[in-house]
Amino acid sequence: MVLTLCVLGDPTRAPHAESVARRGVDEASLDAGVDRCVDFYQYACGPWMKSHPIPPDRGTWGRGSELEERNLAVLREILEKAAAPDPGRSGVERMIGDFYASCMDEPGIEARGLDPLKPELQRIAAIKSKKALVAEIARLHSQGVNLGLGREYTGTSLLFRFGSEQDAKDATSVIAVVDQGGLGLPDRDYYFKDDAKSGETRDGYRDHLVRVFELLGDSKQGAALAAKRVFGIETALARVSLEKVKRRDPLNVYHKMTRNDLKALAPALEWKDYFAAVGAPQTPDLNVAVPDFFKGLDTLLDTAALDDWKDYLRWNLARSSAPVLGRGLTGASFDFYGKTLGGAREISPRWKRCASLTDVLLGEALGQLYVERTFGAQGKERTLKLVAALEKALRRDIETLPWMTEVTKKQALAKLEAIRNKIGYPDAWRDYRSIRIARDDLAGNVTRARAFEVARRLGKIGRPVDRGEWLMTPPTVNAYYDPQMNNINFPAGILQPPYYDNGADDAANFGGIGSVIGHELTHGFDDQGRKFDPRGNLSDWWTDADAAEFEKRAACLADEYSAFVAVGDVKHNGRLTLGENTADNGGLRIAYMALEDTLAGASPPAADRFTPEQRFFIANAQAWCSNYTDEAARLRAQTNEHSLAKYRVNGVVSNMPEF
Repeated sequence: MVLTLCVLGDPTRAPHAESVARRGVDEASLDAGVDRCVDFYQYACGPWMKSHPIPPDRGTWGRGSELEERNLAVLREILEKAAAPDPGRSGVERMIGDFYASCMDEPGIEARGLDPLKPELQRIAAIKSKKALVAEIARLHSQGVNLGLGREYTGTSLLFRFGSEQDAKDATSVIAVVDQGGLGLPDRDYYFKDDAKSGETRDGYRDHLVRVFELLGDSKQGAALAAKRVFGIETALARVSLEKVKRRDPLNVYHKMTRNDLKALAPALEWKDYFAAVGAPQTPDLNVAVPDFFKGLDTLLDTAALDDWKDYLRWNLARSSAPVLGRGLTGASFDFYGKTLGGAREISPRWKRCASLTDVLLGEALGQLYVERTFGAQGKERTLKLVAALEKALRRDIETLPWMTEVTKKQALAKLEAIRNKIGYPDAWRDYRSIRIARDDLAGNVTRARAFEVARRLGKIGRPVDRGEWLMTPPTVNAYYDPQMNNINFPAGILQPPYYDNGADDAANFGGIGSVIGHELTHGFDDQGRKFDPRGNLSDWWTDADAAEFEKRAACLADEYSAFVAVGDVKHNGRLTLGENTADNGGLRIAYMALEDTLAGASPPAADRFTPEQRFFIANAQAWCSNYTDEAARLRAQTNEHSLAKYRVNGVVSNMPEF
């Protein structure tokens, strides 16, 4: 990539050439031998990448990963203290401590082996009819088999997903939703691609299925037959699943129907019995996200043999339980999902897996103690000031867009004005006291915690939306924009270096967390977010001419990123990553505008090797420094809506004349 404009070529533009050590920019990680106007990412990150190899339990390692590890270390200290059987522990400490202790009880877990699965396997073996099959699917759904338990991908939901969501066209209410699922590979396309690597992945997956069935006690011949049955069912489900790119259009996954409509669409699923068994409230309407999937599933339920379905249920039970059982199933799951797909060489130490599991299932209980220990009022106050500066810059950017008409600008500004900001942690913590936690029963604890979460989600159906709810836990190193809530959310976990540093200057913080704030704000106006109005309703507020102009620019960006090579012959899918690429480009642009506004009203910066503008770009690039295994890069490019780190830097600065 050749950049036509670059202000970083001459660091002597700074007020003083003498270097002054400043927080927020890691000068030791700058590669002076690289032309920063050709490969800015390599210039900003090269030495860091060379000195930070990927740990054996990771497929990817970046600056954000370092922060995740620091957060995990804090969680470990909190959990080990809470796990000590001290009679003075608070209720929250007792809950998370006993859960963590049950997870760290490796001898007990190994001694129990597959015993926790035996009652479930016996129930599956006893199924004698399709009606009983649907009842068992509902029971397993109510027990939370569809809820993931860790960082690694381990398959989607059992057969399909049932849950709750905001009504896309009435953001004040919560409705039920049924959506596609049922796959053990990361995406439907994995079942059909004809390149050599995809073929190897399918072969590896079939071998994994055989291994799992052998661990469940099947003979080699029986395991091979069961694996063939499961793969056949999943291939049929993949064939009627909607592609990832098409799912990015919210209109493609919104089809509001009555329960009778769903019954007519897919009668074999015995929906009345299913809803009763899963514990769904009696409401008339629901969103059938992908009607063609359920039409195909209905046919499959009629045509596939009952024994095929019983093997499919056994596989999904083992898949969803593997992280909390003994080394056999846990190791098998890691070998395929962690190693073959993700590129990690070793499974994570047990304490890391247990800290993460506690965060997944009891995140707002653990989050209370995490926030008390790590998050101060000063960080929240300064972050809110950064948000205000970014919103002001975005407002000016919208007002001056040369291609957008005043009619659409007025609507866009109204939406921006309506965005709400949530920083750090929830105002009210979730209450987990109804979950029974036992120090010697990890599998039972997980089942009960999962069932609690399923019931909590289903209990929202038919009720007003809780706008104070968070979708991430406080220790999470991430942020998100919710188009139906029309809010941006920044957990405490991300408000730390390299993204935010109380001791760093504005230039570094605008380049770090400022660009993240800008990124999330821009999501409100990307190819998905632009289809929701200020109240969060799926509504077209664009003129036809403005929508056409937007699509023209979006197509250009998609084409640009589709040319970027991820690994080998695998390129990014610019349509899949369009929303994130739009947010990356828009976010850095308005962060830069906000920095310029701040500098205009401030005293001259202290002497430094780089100007504030240069520090801004360097800090942003260094926040993305990352290494990937080939497997992780391939998986990300084929399934993730985010581009690889290199292109989140070079792809953006190449589009910024200010650079």
